[in-house]
Amino acid sequence: MKKIALISVSDKTNITEFGKEISDLGYEIIATGNTAKLLNESGIKVTQISEITSFPEVFDGRVKTLHPKIFGGILFRRDNQEDIKEARLNGIPPIDVVCVNLYPFEQTISKPDVTLEDTIENIDIGGPSLIRAAAKNYNYVSVLTDPNQYTEFIEQLKSREINIDKRKELAAEAFSYTARYDTVISNHLEKLFDQPKNYFRLNTKKEKQLRYGENPHQSATVYGDFQSYFEVFHGKEISYNNIIDLVSAVELVEEIGGNACTIIKHCNPAGAAFGSTVLEAYQNALKCDPVSAFGGIVVFTNEVDEGTAEKLNEIFLEIICAPSFSNAALEILKKKKNRRLVKQLKSIQGKVQNFKNIPGGIIVQDSDDILLKENELKVVTKREPSNEEMEDLIFAWKVAKHTKSNAIVFAKNKTTLGVGAGQMSRLDSSKIAKMKANEHGLDLKNSVAASDAFFPFADGLLEIINCGATSIIQPGGSVKDGEVIAAADENNVSMVFTGIRHFKH
Repeated sequence: MKKIALISVSDKTNITEFGKEISDLGYEIIATGNTAKLLNESGIKVTQISEITSFPEVFDGRVKTLHPKIFGGILFRRDNQEDIKEARLNGIPPIDVVCVNLYPFEQTISKPDVTLEDTIENIDIGGPSLIRAAAKNYNYVSVLTDPNQYTEFIEQLKSREINIDKRKELAAEAFSYTARYDTVISNHLEKLFDQPKNYFRLNTKKEKQLRYGENPHQSATVYGDFQSYFEVFHGKEISYNNIIDLVSAVELVEEIGGNACTIIKHCNPAGAAFGSTVLEAYQNALKCDPVSAFGGIVVFTNEVDEGTAEKLNEIFLEIICAPSFSNAALEILKKKKNRRLVKQLKSIQGKVQNFKNIPGGIIVQDSDDILLKENELKVVTKREPSNEEMEDLIFAWKVAKHTKSNAIVFAKNKTTLGVGAGQMSRLDSSKIAKMKANEHGLDLKNSVAASDAFFPFADGLLEIINCGATSIIQPGGSVKDGEVIAAADENNVSMVFTGIRHFKH
C-alpha cells in the first residue's frame, strides 16, 4: 500500500527540505495551493489535494481540505475491517503523515493597522481540523505542527518506522498547538466584539524549566515569552525567586521614572531614589537599608557606568538589571562570576491580569496600573505641603504602592529613608520604618510619609508624626477621617488624600 504525506503549511520554514526528505523515503505528497506550488518549484513531485477530492479549492481558499476523502484517509482505523472495507469502497487512500501549521492569526492581530477582514480571514478552519483528526488517530498517523519537529522525525523515519510513543508525543503537542490557537482567537474576539469574559483561558508554551521553585523541594517552570523582556547574559541561572523579585523591582522603578534606582528584597523595597547621576541614584537608594540590600535585586532606569559598577561590586547582589551597561562597567561587573547581569529589553508596563490559585479554581483581577495625578490630590489640612514636600509625597506614594501592606514609607529629597512593610498594623509598620532609619543613621525629621491605605484611627498618624514627618499622603475614606485630619491640624502637619488605595497582598 502506498504511503501518503499531506503537507499544508503557512509557516514554510524548512518545508522544501522536509518535502524532499520524505519524498525520497517513498512517500507520495499531497498538498494545498501555495504549499504545493513551492514544493513543485523546488523539484518535488506533488499531487494537488483537488486531484484527490475531484473538487476545486473554493471561496478564495476558504474550503480546500474539508472533504471525506481527506479526513477519511486520516481517520480510518487501519486494523478495523469495516473501516478498511469502507475506505476501499469509497476510494479513500490512507494518509500516514499530516504536516500542517496554521494561518498566522496571532502575528496578524499584532499589526497596528490590521483590519477586521484580515483578522477574520486569518482564522484557520481546515488546518485545525486536519491536525485534530491526525492527533485523534495517533495509533496510525503522525502529525507535525512545528518546523522544529522535522529533522528528528525524518531521522527516526530513516532508521525505522515511527513508533507509537513518538506518535503519542506528536499528538499531545498537536492538541496543545490547536488549543493555544483557539485561546488566542477567543480572547481576541471577546475583546474586539466587547463581549463578557465568561471563561478564563491561559495557554502559553513552556519557555524554561527552572532548577527549583520558591524552595528546593518545589518544581518551577517559566511559560510564555519572558525572554523577550529580559536577557540574562552573565552569571548563574536565574531562579524562581529572582524572577519574582526582578519583576517587582522593575514595576517600581518604571513607575518612579526619570533617573532612578530601586533595591528589592523579597518583593519589598529596601531602598529607592532619584539621582542626578546613576551612581547618585544607587547611593541614595542604598543608604535607606544597606543591610537588607545584601543579596538584593538592583534595577536602574538608565545605563550603568563604570563608577556605578565599582560601587555595586562592594556588596553581594543577586541581580543587577538595567537597559544597558557601558563596556567599562561590564569588565568590572563580570568579575563576579555568579551574580546575574540582566538587560531589560522593553518596558513591562501595560494592562495585564493577575491571577492566583484558589480551591476549585482561580481568582483573577486587573493589574494595579492606575497612576497618581497631582491635580487630583486633595489637601485636607490647614497647612498645605510645600512644593518640595509635594514632590516627595508623590515619590513616597509610588514606593508605598509597590510595598506589601500594611505599608508606611518615609522619604525626603526623592529618597526613601525608612520602609515598613507587610505588618499586621500600620503602627508596627511605622515603628519598623523608624527603627531601620535610625539603625542606618538617617533622620526622619522634616520627612514626608506615605500610607498605602487610610488610617482607621488617629493613632497611626500620630505615630508617623512622632517619627518626624511633617507631611503625609494617604487615600482617605475612613469613618474617622475627621478625627485624623484634626490630629494633623493640631500638630501643624500637612496631609493630602489621594482617593486611591494600594493594598498589595
